[in-house]
Amino acid sequence: MIEAAPNPVTTVMRALADPTRRAVFERVFESTEISVAELTRGSGVTQGAISQHLKSLKQAGLVAERAEGRNVYYRAAPQGLEPLVSWMDHYGVFWRERFQNLRDLLKEIDP
Repeated sequence: MIEAAPNPVTTVMRALADPTRRAVFERVFESTEISVAELTRGSGVTQGAISQHLKSLKQAGLVAERAEGRNVYYRAAPQGLEPLVSWMDHYGVFWRERFQNLRDLLKEIDP
């Protein structure tokens, strides 16, 4: 059986579902560029674990890397959040319409 490629929304959600990975992403997002060593410092997580989280974030398109000698620097790739933002916008329209319908109904009941 051929397995379909994962949906981009699912890929981003899976990448951000893990709380430690989400914390790593937030630290990368808050920095212009940051190394694995800097991410490891004070995190309570091993350098190997940080590297694995960064690998998952990179595969999801959420971070980009730049090698400089033996060091690798990571920066956020905010465009990687686009599938999630689009998905949320779709449901935002749904809920805004429902709330507007509720407002209209309440105005009819109690003018």
